[in-house]
Amino acid sequence: MTRNPPSVRTAAPRTHPFSQDGSGVRWAGLRRVFRACSRPGPWKRGPVLAVLALLLGLLMLLHAQITDHGGLGSLVETFLPWFGLFVPVLVAGALWRRSASAVVALLLPVTVWLSLFGGLLGDRSGSGGDLVVAGHNVGADNPDPVGTARELVASGADVLGLEEITPGARPVYERALAKAYPYHSVLGTVGLWSRLPLSEVRPVDTEMDAGPLGDSKPAAAKLPYNRALRATVATDRGPLAVYVAHLGSVRVMPRSGFWTDSRDRNAKALAKAVAAEPNGRVVLLGDLNGTTDDRAFAGLTSRLRSVQEVAGDGFGFTWPATFPVARIDQILVRGVEPESSWVLRPTGSDHRPVAAGISW
Repeated sequence: MTRNPPSVRTAAPRTHPFSQDGSGVRWAGLRRVFRACSRPGPWKRGPVLAVLALLLGLLMLLHAQITDHGGLGSLVETFLPWFGLFVPVLVAGALWRRSASAVVALLLPVTVWLSLFGGLLGDRSGSGGDLVVAGHNVGADNPDPVGTARELVASGADVLGLEEITPGARPVYERALAKAYPYHSVLGTVGLWSRLPLSEVRPVDTEMDAGPLGDSKPAAAKLPYNRALRATVATDRGPLAVYVAHLGSVRVMPRSGFWTDSRDRNAKALAKAVAAEPNGRVVLLGDLNGTTDDRAFAGLTSRLRSVQEVAGDGFGFTWPATFPVARIDQILVRGVEPESSWVLRPTGSDHRPVAAGISW
């Protein structure tokens, strides 16, 4: 009996429903591309960081266009250099998120900050100078006026302007500074001490009293609280006009915001007086209660140069004395050349003194 060999059954190959024309392969490829594109790549990561970087750059670039309603513009400009601290924070965030778009967006604030303040990072001071001038808001609550006077004498200043002199502290400063500065004049709360002769000393009306009532006050009634003066210093290179000024304070008010009305009014009046000054050589020593970046001082900075910006070392912050964050104590000049500018050691005041060497 012959047995038939078992038949061999060959399994039919399994095929993908779309494999007959190769469309299955293409579909799988498309799915891989879709998944790759749907993942957040370096240019898609960190969109919030990129937007924040652009906003930071635009804020610094267009700071002059910010409304000053409620003093917002002045407040931003007072602390404008400190906005640069947000850059390393955003850089750290961009690196952590591996966001290429955020890194590129950060080029804007970095470029703007460097264009505004990069020139202040190094030491621009020189040596020499024909005259050393210094200014200091000595502070109405200064517990040690004698020690403050001693520090000021040690600065070697030839001309010294003081602000916020109280009636009680005035004789203390006059006695302590008499030996080093034989010439001096105090008008109200500001005073000028000099190793060189003084003449043509007069108060400068900075419109501390506003409105018809203030305009009607006689000069004698205004003198006790006068906050600016002008004098001529006789140097061996010719007469030098020196202004000492203390502009109105600024306040952060709960309802009205950053209140600068008094200071802004004083700044305009002082700028008007400087503009009318016939002497081509001018030095302004003062607590302006604002930085030179503040739009309120455009009338002054358009006619006078900051010695710190030209010949200082760094930003030269002066207030508050314990941890300075802003330079509101200024030395501005016209017709003379700043050689050096520096901030003196703290005294009993809440401001630090400033000094500069100038030449002709």
